[in-house]
Amino acid sequence: MTPLAPNLVPMETGRLARWLAAGREQYVVDRIDAGESRTEAEANAEASYESTFPGGRPTPSQRIFDVVDRGVVVGVLWIAPRNDAEPTHWWIWDIEIDDEFRGRGLGRATMLLAEDQAKVEGAVTLGLNVFGGNSVARALYASMDYRETAVQMRKVL
Repeated sequence: MTPLAPNLVPMETGRLARWLAAGREQYVVDRIDAGESRTEAEANAEASYESTFPGGRPTPSQRIFDVVDRGVVVGVLWIAPRNDAEPTHWWIWDIEIDDEFRGRGLGRATMLLAEDQAKVEGAVTLGLNVFGGNSVARALYASMDYRETAVQMRKVL
């Protein structure tokens, strides 16, 4: 088998629109799974997407890529500064390897590509959020020296 050689390709406009719509819906589902009501999750998604994708387009500092391995799109990566006030502190807003390509090392390889891209953009740190129930991703990030900086907890009453 050919060794992994994923690369990052800027996502084309038509695919970006479809990815945004699907991503927004998944964001709502993830927030509901994390304990928010549908109303809260929808409001959070609307606020988040309108600030980062005004009018359905990414702001200039956003980098949204298809992850391509051996000519096949295997996932996506979205990185950008955490906020405008700290342009050297970058954030992985989304990283996902498609189900059929998981377990092959592509997640780790994509994380390394994200780090390289962030450095090229002038980043001195790279952070991310991972939902508590995503133990596979949490283990990957911990193995790559990402450290928890906050933990949110909630109890359903």
